[in-house]
Amino acid sequence: MRETPEDLRELQDLLDASLSRSTSHLRSIINTESTPTAEQLSQVLTGMCTLALSTVTAKGEPRISGVDGHFLHGKWHFGTARGAAKARHLAARSAVSAAHMRGEDLGVFTHGKVEILNPRDGEPAADWPDLLAYLKDFYGDDFFDWDNDVVYYRLHPHWMTVYAPDIARLTAPSQS
Repeated sequence: MRETPEDLRELQDLLDASLSRSTSHLRSIINTESTPTAEQLSQVLTGMCTLALSTVTAKGEPRISGVDGHFLHGKWHFGTARGAAKARHLAARSAVSAAHMRGEDLGVFTHGKVEILNPRDGEPAADWPDLLAYLKDFYGDDFFDWDNDVVYYRLHPHWMTVYAPDIARLTAPSQS
């Protein structure tokens, strides 16, 4: 878990606000009893979490693909090849939706806009060196040409909800 107390407060506020302004149908499925707290969620979303990421084409058509998601400081971070279709979509239209699901045990659904963390031209995000160190530690220093092959994003959510029907089981230490 890499979240600061401020990260956790912001995430909890987002989770609470998102659920409160959701439809009655969604609230009949996802409620406070089936929603982990920000702290619980941050403890569960460690390492790489596969995301289904939805972008939009120039014609307004949705496109979905998989990305390696890393939940850091209460936000999703992910990358793709600089030449990928999703990179072109995100350069033109920053709105995305992402879902991380673990069978029937966990569903994390997020809508927001992305920030490019390591633009080819221009200044990287202020925290890019720390994020890059994390990513190199996770994938290996020579996994990519980190300057030229990949572009990384941070998803700034305006809506996020989580479904976990058995929070105690989800957050229990694994029995190895």
